[in-house]
This record gives sequence, C-alpha cells and structure tokens, in this order.
Amino acid sequence: MSRFIAASLRESGFSVLAKTTGSKPVIILPDGKEEEIERKGLPTILEEKKVLKRGASLGVQALVTELMSIQPESSFVESRRILRPHILVITNVRLDHREQMGLTKPEIARSLASAILPQATVFVPDEEFYPEFQSAADKVKAKIIRVKRNDTGEWGEPGGISAFFYFEENLRLALAVSKHLGVPKEAALQGIAKAEPDFGSLRIWEAELGTPPAPWLLVSAFAANDPESTGLILARIKNGLSLPGQRLVGILNFRQDRGDRTLQWINALEQGYFSGFHKLFFIGAHVHALRMKGGSNLLPAFTPITAKSPAAIMENIGQEVDGGAILVGIGNMGGLGAPLVEHWEKIGRPYEP
Repeated sequence: MSRFIAASLRESGFSVLAKTTGSKPVIILPDGKEEEIERKGLPTILEEKKVLKRGASLGVQALVTELMSIQPESSFVESRRILRPHILVITNVRLDHREQMGLTKPEIARSLASAILPQATVFVPDEEFYPEFQSAADKVKAKIIRVKRNDTGEWGEPGGISAFFYFEENLRLALAVSKHLGVPKEAALQGIAKAEPDFGSLRIWEAELGTPPAPWLLVSAFAANDPESTGLILARIKNGLSLPGQRLVGILNFRQDRGDRTLQWINALEQGYFSGFHKLFFIGAHVHALRMKGGSNLLPAFTPITAKSPAAIMENIGQEVDGGAILVGIGNMGGLGAPLVEHWEKIGRPYEP
C-alpha cells in the first residue's frame, strides 16, 4: 500500500520519501532507490523520528509511511505525537497480534482506531469498515471515507503488473488516495505499475526439485501471517495457477515470539483448514505444542522438518514429494521464512501466471 501511494505521487511529480515496515523495512528515496533499514535492536516507533528528519533534510513534499505500532497506546503516540498524518489509510481488520490488539475484530478495530487523529482524512475499504472507526473519528472531527469496490473502477488496471500479485482493495485504496490528492489517472496507474514489490509480497518462482528433477512452483505467502489472509491467497492460487497434477503442498513456518499465531494455526489445522493439501510440512518453533495437541494425528500427511538451512529444507521436501507440485510458504516471514524466500530467489526463475 505505501509503495503504491508513494509511486503514484512520485510519477505525478511529487518529491516523496516513503518507508515500509514489512518483511524487510526499507526507505524509498525520492528517485525510487531503496535503502534497507538496519536495526540494532527491536523495532521502536522512535524510528519514525529519523524518517521525519530524513524527509526534512531532503525537502520532500510528501512522506508516506506505515505505522509500526501494535499496542493501541503506542499507536496513539506514533500517530498523534510523532507523525501527525493528514491522511490515514486502514487496509483491513485481521485477527493478528491478538495478545496486544484484541481477540475479536471489533476489539482490533478499536485498537486500530486509536491512530485516528483530529482533522485527519481516513480511508478504509467499505467491507472492512467497523463502527469503532466512525466513533473514534467523530470524537476528534476526523473524516472517514469508505472506499467501495466500484469507487475507482473507472480508473482501470495498471499495465505491466499482473492482478494476480496484488489485492484489489490495496489498489482501490491507493487510487482513492491518489484521486483525493489530485493525481491524474494516467500518472497514478503508471506509477503503481512501476512500483517495486515488497520483499514479503506474494511472489512465485519456477524451479526443479528432487531426483530426477521435477517442475515445481514456489509461492511465498509467508507475510500473510493469519489464516484469514492466507486463505484469500490460497483461493487465488487454486484458481489461477496450473501445474501437472495440481498438487498443493504447504510449508508452515512458526516464529518463536509469535505464540498467538501458532495457536491460530493449530486451531485452523484442527478445523480442517489444510484438507485440500497433498502434504503439509512444518518448520520453525513450537513443534512441542503440535505434539501436545496431537498434531501428527490431525493430518496424516503432516511432516515436521528439523533441518535449519533453506537448502536442506528444500532437499527434504524434494525427497518427500515426487513429481513436482505447488509449494506454498505460509505462517510467518520471521525465523526461517525470509531465508527460504532468499533461497528461492537464487534457485528459481520468476513466474508469471
């Protein structure tokens, strides 16, 4: 989302500094070049002060950045005391970071609403709107703009970028913000088409695995995190990818510091979430939790992998599954997720559906 909006503004002539806090946090300079942010410790919202200082030193006309906060009190400070944005974009309400944000979607919406500041203009997809947003906006005289599915439909699709790789609501929001800021239609679409994908975005490679080598598609969906978001990607994969045999294999990565997500995935496993998979591999932390829950009995094709290097993990999968398949990486980008994606970049060729 930040990349789309920044690219749209940049194409229309704005001097823009952007920052993404996704799988690999980066600064996007006014000329489009990127600098990866090197963190010496845990992420902190004080990082935003450095971004503001960098933007001021460069004399940019616009700053586009993602909020970093999880806890609502931190979100309040980050938005109202540090960044003070004129425009705030809420992309979705998902059951993630539940320990910090809440166990239900209304609770999470209330947590997200803590970032709404006085006089701001807030964009939110119509289907992701919750009364908590309007209540928070009314208290501080902010304006809510609910972006409906057909609000920017007349703008068309950006050429040169496959619709398979982006979520429609993200494009819709970016176009709505661009339109609000007076960016011409052609510039917005051209800019978005030129935007570099985030490291954690949906990406696919072709590769050969196993002995004898067989064709595989390697799909990175690690950054989706929660079952609901991942389910949207899986539906897209099942409808949009073609490979002999059409076998779907999953590699589920758990993070040591995300026990709430592990529990979500265990519950999803118990509820038959992976019933359409030929085989499911598990990597990362919390294997003990799966054993305690009887994970090995929930799905006959469930296989833990104890290898720690991406090459060894892929060799193991190639030996376990003959004849090729579609391998989807899900769960978490942290831990073994990012090294696997970097490995896939080396052994694979970019695939266009």
